[in-house]
Amino acid sequence: MDAVAGARYTPIAASRHSVSRRPGMDAVSMLTVYIVLLYGFPSNLALSFLGSYGRPQFLWGLVLLLWWVLSRFQPPTLSRSVSQPVRLALCVLLVVFLLSFAQAMFRGQPADQISPAVSSLARLLSWTGVALVAMDGIRTMDELMTLVRRVALAGGLVAALGLLQFATDQPIIDFLSGLPGFSGDAGGIDSRGGFIRASGTATHPLEYAIAISVALPLAVASAIIGDHGHKRLRWWLPVMTVAMASFLAVSRSAVIGFIVATVAVIPGLPRRFRGVVMVVVVTAFVGAMLTVPGLYGTIVGMFLGIGTDTSTQSRTVALDLAPQFLASSPLLGAGTGTFLPRYRIFDNEWIHTAVEVGILGVAALAALFAVAIWSAWRASRESSLEDLQVVGRCLAACVVTIAVLFSLFDAFAFPMAPGTAFLIFGLCAAARTVGRSDRWLSHTWVAELDGMREFPPPLVPVAASRAGG
Repeated sequence: MDAVAGARYTPIAASRHSVSRRPGMDAVSMLTVYIVLLYGFPSNLALSFLGSYGRPQFLWGLVLLLWWVLSRFQPPTLSRSVSQPVRLALCVLLVVFLLSFAQAMFRGQPADQISPAVSSLARLLSWTGVALVAMDGIRTMDELMTLVRRVALAGGLVAALGLLQFATDQPIIDFLSGLPGFSGDAGGIDSRGGFIRASGTATHPLEYAIAISVALPLAVASAIIGDHGHKRLRWWLPVMTVAMASFLAVSRSAVIGFIVATVAVIPGLPRRFRGVVMVVVVTAFVGAMLTVPGLYGTIVGMFLGIGTDTSTQSRTVALDLAPQFLASSPLLGAGTGTFLPRYRIFDNEWIHTAVEVGILGVAALAALFAVAIWSAWRASRESSLEDLQVVGRCLAACVVTIAVLFSLFDAFAFPMAPGTAFLIFGLCAAARTVGRSDRWLSHTWVAELDGMREFPPPLVPVAASRAGG
């Protein structure tokens, strides 16, 4: 009896959660395909006969949305019971974008603005499918960590490709431009200050910055939660790779993203790992500066000369004009997808959304970011398990990083940046699912040991985590 009394307060380890895997494609497999298409396939390549709708990651996002909708009419294979603020915020965002689109169409638009508007809505639906499958399809800690590791690995590989592009002065993946049935540029390289600006498989170095910045907290989480010995050490390699790629990208956005991700993630880590992360970061910085002479001066010059930079001046002029564009329809904006680059490029997604979808659009987008951060952080607070605490805080750090980088370029104009953002939103909600089931399992186990068979559990996901063993 004493042994039972002493053991009853021991939490059930999330790493022991398991559910029997059904044959065929499950949420983890479906999302893994999306990750491969998002990071492993050049963003600019599209199926020729579909035009702007032909990007593979976009099409797979629509498949995910259809799969999620069909699951609503089937016996519960995706969790439905846990309340998800992210889902509510996502629905509000969709409604606001649809209202903005409808208002623009009723007002009348030039013929060449209708197709971009429809395409904008289609992309939003595709990203929504990714978020919904992630939040409702991931039900256990094992599944959550599988996706976290795969996103971290994908971002690390993109960073490694960027380093290779920097070292060789070659795009490396340009041969993919000749794929039968595809059109577009597989990838290119730019230059700044005499250095190559890598973009990996991304369309532009700006969205490349989001891909590698988001990978940093997830790679840190994978390293901390990884197995002992050499298996844990191997996950520090993506951390080092992303750190070096952030500086060698010769991009203000990449450096800012790296700094924000580092600052946001360190306070949420166990104390014994904070020093390790700092050592890895400093080592990568020093290694990059020593390996590439003149790089330090170029990076410092990018920030010190920001006032005279032509791109910065263009952004300043655009920001000054934003109130004039917004004045005609402050609540719902000019219309979803109708504010084309020929009018103005803001290089700031928050301002672009304000002009295009209005104040309601910005509020809905900000609410989505806020509830994603809250869901991930809440999951880390609800669970007494260090693994989920680390993952929740690292996911919250990812969302903070994305929010900052969205202010540095028009992110929705690129496929990889919003695709990454909505995937992370879904993972934040999935962390909440796991956190709630952890709390229920721990409470239920204690209740059963005390003989309280009728302990009332809170909402728990269908077919959610079970204690193994």
